Amino acid sequence: MGDSFIAPALSTVQTDEVFALERYQDSEKDRSFYLGPSASKTGNLFELIRDYYMIDLLVKYLRKNPQFKKITLQFPDKFVMDSPIVTQLLQEELESDDERADEGFDEVGKKEKCGAENCCSAVKCSKELSNEISGRKFWILADTAYSSCCVDEVAAEHVNSDLVIHMGDACLNSIQKLPVVYCFGKPYLDYDILVDKFRDAYPDKDHKVCLMANAPYTCHLKLLYERLNQIGYANIIYSEVSVDPSDDQITIVGTEITNQSQAIHFLDSRILLSEKDIKISDDEELQADYDLFHITVPEDPRLLYLSTKFRSICIYNPGKHTISTGPFPSMMKRYRFMHMARTAGTIGILVNTLSLKNTKETINSLANLIKDSGKKHYMFVVGKPNVAKLANFEAIDIWCILGCGQSGIVLDQNNEFYRPIITPYELTMALNPEVVWTGKWVVNFEQILNEISENDDNSEYTENGNAEDDAPEFSAVTGQYVSSSRPLRSIQRLEIETPEEEDQAQSNELVQKFSGAVAIKGTISTSAITLQNRQWTGLGSDFNPENFEEDGATVEEGISGVASQYGFDKSNIRGIV
Repeated sequence: MGDSFIAPALSTVQTDEVFALERYQDSEKDRSFYLGPSASKTGNLFELIRDYYMIDLLVKYLRKNPQFKKITLQFPDKFVMDSPIVTQLLQEELESDDERADEGFDEVGKKEKCGAENCCSAVKCSKELSNEISGRKFWILADTAYSSCCVDEVAAEHVNSDLVIHMGDACLNSIQKLPVVYCFGKPYLDYDILVDKFRDAYPDKDHKVCLMANAPYTCHLKLLYERLNQIGYANIIYSEVSVDPSDDQITIVGTEITNQSQAIHFLDSRILLSEKDIKISDDEELQADYDLFHITVPEDPRLLYLSTKFRSICIYNPGKHTISTGPFPSMMKRYRFMHMARTAGTIGILVNTLSLKNTKETINSLANLIKDSGKKHYMFVVGKPNVAKLANFEAIDIWCILGCGQSGIVLDQNNEFYRPIITPYELTMALNPEVVWTGKWVVNFEQILNEISENDDNSEYTENGNAEDDAPEFSAVTGQYVSSSRPLRSIQRLEIETPEEEDQAQSNELVQKFSGAVAIKGTISTSAITLQNRQWTGLGSDFNPENFEEDGATVEEGISGVASQYGFDKSNIRGIV
């Protein structure tokens, strides 16, 4: 026993580096892709951010609207790093106003004290002035619950916000309650490089091209249009942001809203303009004659929408100065998913927004449409959807997502999701008794509601069913017979024998087991069928007779002790000793 015994290591190597926090070597962040090359100069950063976010215009708006006390600043993920500076600049400007208001309040208070019957000074009631000079509070909203282009009303209501100032790109969809101020920003753009790239993409100067960009870069389109006209491009049109003039809850700072009477065509949240005598009669003419030159890379849902409106698309990335002409999302997969929805028995309504206008009405209309078609539905709100979240719901045959048309719809280009995902408009076509395919990409809730109301008058599905209930249904995708496409059909019309009730008590049971299936209130449970088809049904199943035991289990003595030394180990140790 001369050498000391060392116990073996029972864990992995743990050095100081394992528990050391990861630190950034450089505290500076790259802002050159939207502030320009001068963003690397740290001494000029505050002025660049002030100009980019148009702080002076925001302060001017807040001064004109003193009723907004609780203000939420919503930033997309890539701009969250600017939120402390923006908040600081706004607070400094508004605090100076409060100090001047305090001085005026003191002068008013000297003239007459508040509380008397005639409690008004020559200037203003001191109590009213006290309410106006109360300081504003700012909250920074990041990591939005859904799409960053949408106003997150739910998160803003957590702090009882009076106003939301939305920074960056926006879809401009109508929201439910809160007033919103959009601040797109003024990103940097190198016109010389852009014009050279445009020449390479369209060498023919008689080519018909539409200039478009996301909301922040839209401010550059008119100047780009003028420069292209100067070098000989005569058939160019450009777009500007368009909002509903009747919507008084939306304000856009730093952008002059063009009179809609000057537009030559309307396209979702954009209006198409030209300084020349150019006319576009309808969408078919636009799709047949014009190509799209888009500054910045749109999200996949937006890109799919644009691909249905133009002959071809050319995308310019201002950060990398590159041109892309495809491949882009195609409508062919949407056609396939629509046919899969026709034979789906259980549909999951996936809510990917809670702020857009007509969301509740669309959900209710879809639920009624699904029920009238003899199918089952479940509603899910899971935040930002991903593969892992949706894979937990195995009983769902297909998903119908309700979200923003710009970035709130999952297209699943790489087939990552377990079940297909379609839009409400595609679901309305799938539930139509006749096979209908328009080739359109419709995501506006108001248009969808109109489509559902038109189909309600021509619907062939009634509560009692019709002669086609017994007609066999086949999948257009696989060609196989599908027996569970309409689980809400009446049980009496199916080839299932219902056992006679043994007593009156059993007739009041909600779930009854018969013919190897489960019926709930006279309809087949698709969830129970899914559970039956699984190899693993849990620790005992009500559907398998082998799991029922006439006699109870035999009571046996278990083991006792702790993990390092159970009771039976003690007896073994005594035997060895």
